[in-house]
Amino acid sequence: MTTATGTAPATIAGQAMTAGAAADHKWAMAGLQDLHKPSPWIYWSDLLASAAAGWGAFAIAGLSADLLTTAVAAALAAMLLYRAHLFIHELSHAARTITGFHHVWNAVAGFPLLVPSCFAVGVHRFHHLPNTYGTADDPEYLPFGRSRALIARFVGLTLVFPPLMALRYLIAGPIGLLVPPLQRYLERHASSLAMNRAFVRQVGPAEHRSMVRQQCGMILFWAPVVALLWTGKLPLRIIVVWLVVATGVSVVNAVRTLAAHTYAGDGSIVDREGQRADSIDIPGGWWTTLWAPVGHRYHALHHYAPGLPYHNLGVAYRRLTAGSVSGERTWRDVTSPSLAVALARLWSRAGAARRPPS
Repeated sequence: MTTATGTAPATIAGQAMTAGAAADHKWAMAGLQDLHKPSPWIYWSDLLASAAAGWGAFAIAGLSADLLTTAVAAALAAMLLYRAHLFIHELSHAARTITGFHHVWNAVAGFPLLVPSCFAVGVHRFHHLPNTYGTADDPEYLPFGRSRALIARFVGLTLVFPPLMALRYLIAGPIGLLVPPLQRYLERHASSLAMNRAFVRQVGPAEHRSMVRQQCGMILFWAPVVALLWTGKLPLRIIVVWLVVATGVSVVNAVRTLAAHTYAGDGSIVDREGQRADSIDIPGGWWTTLWAPVGHRYHALHHYAPGLPYHNLGVAYRRLTAGSVSGERTWRDVTSPSLAVALARLWSRAGAARRPPS
């Protein structure tokens, strides 16, 4: 296994931290203690501003007769709605303590983009639990570091993700409400942000009720849109622009996902230190927040301290990189200088894994 910078750390399969790593962890947790409280004002203002500006740009793209204006507005809409969309990740972490946040998120991002909160809430935790991370029970992990074919297939699927979600929620979903066996199948196999096809969601009564409510919410949101399109009161180009914007969100998110880990795990159970070693931080500059907003550029740090709200990850990263107790573990080995470097190294490792040893 190699790290984000190309050096070789300790294996990520080990269950126990070394004494130095344990001491560092204790120091780090004490040093970050004051950063765990989320700011509702930051969460609300960021989400609502991103969504309002994003849908405003979308409206301009959908109604403008000028091709250049349409293209620029669509690109801006994709960038802003991508930021709003990524708050789905926070719904499983710090934002779950903010009253009403996930309901509003569904209204301004989840339902319009056909990816409701149930796709992450209830399943994302398996990507953090020490007994499931990187295993067949992790919905968000595949061994990309050993297969270029897996990488290519994943990127290809993101290109058709929006129409698949339209099929899931606007056609199969309403039928499922009337046909219980179909509803159960959709809940288990088509209601999770899972790139791991082996993952099957186990749905309890509370999750079932939540999924049904969100399906009903999806119908209530999209029924007027479909009616306006059917009667010609909305131009069909609105759907074309939606498809372009939603596909843009999907593709950028896929690229970000590929740069989040080294994906060198072999299916073994790992501890929190192992998750850190298999993840990548890309602090970058202001431009990094365009493709990795809402704290996603600090992905190794997030796996090390998943309770930190996104708006405090930058401060936490600067504190941690200032030094450590024993010096045995630093954050340099999980930091990549750029997105391009992280992707290039993943592609190189995947290619090398295919070649037999000389």
